[in-house]
Amino acid sequence: MKLLSGNSNRTLAGAIADYLDLPLTKAQVRRFADNEVFVIVDENVRGEDVFVIQSTSYPANDNLMELLICIDALKRASAKRITAVIPYFGYARQDRKTGGRTPISAKLVANLITRSGADRVLTMDLHAGQIQGFFDIPTDNLLPVPRIADDIRQNYQKPGELMIVSPDVGGVVRARALANRLGADLAIVDKRRSGPGKSEVMNIIGDVQGRRCILFDDIVDSAGTLCNAAKALSEHGATEVSAYVSHGVLSAPATERVAASVLRELVVTDSIEAPDLVKGCEKIRVMSCAALIGEAIRRIANEESVSKLFD
Repeated sequence: MKLLSGNSNRTLAGAIADYLDLPLTKAQVRRFADNEVFVIVDENVRGEDVFVIQSTSYPANDNLMELLICIDALKRASAKRITAVIPYFGYARQDRKTGGRTPISAKLVANLITRSGADRVLTMDLHAGQIQGFFDIPTDNLLPVPRIADDIRQNYQKPGELMIVSPDVGGVVRARALANRLGADLAIVDKRRSGPGKSEVMNIIGDVQGRRCILFDDIVDSAGTLCNAAKALSEHGATEVSAYVSHGVLSAPATERVAASVLRELVVTDSIEAPDLVKGCEKIRVMSCAALIGEAIRRIANEESVSKLFD
């Protein structure tokens, strides 16, 4: 088994390598003067089971091209099996037609990854579960719920006061899975989206009076929806509001919004490498998902069950 990393999240790739006690494969992933991506693998990979670790986060197009070219280089170097390990799968929010003459970009990206030569995909907390069906190769979607539940138990006492909150109706299944694991109640924020990145809280479904609320979602981008939901929960009597999110996209001005919000803290995984601006925000904490991804890689390489990670 070999691990190869692109440039999108070298820190996470190194942590996964440490968990598996394997060195990262020596490779050069660089740019020509006109910003074309060039990849050369400096080790023999013929007949090897290779895992390419690369999130397709900002800059999404550059990181996606790095992934595709890494896969192509490995395919032409006669690797036995290539698994694209994509902790954060970009374009996942474009999973359906939202109007006339609009694309389904998640399907397009799935086709690109498959056609480039990947034999398998390993990702984490897809925005929509049906994206697994966009791939014509085996796809594993890791769920960070057990890891998040453990972190909540360590940091929040009096579990009877906790209430898990879905920030929208679409995230109810995800939030319910966390609530069931913690034995907590569930509430839902009813919101109306007026445009991309813009939303308005309409109602709170569930009694949050006197409860410590934890919002749980898959992606936080501009943080407008999250901060509005936290404010609404506070106005409805919640004593404290925190948030756990699988993927911290955190586009500007997200950090400023979080810092100025009523949130006690926002916890994100390191599926996307946090910039200095995020690291400098006292209310944002980064939780590692390296052990989860590393264990899934080990199980795939050994032909063991991945689903047992979530029992």
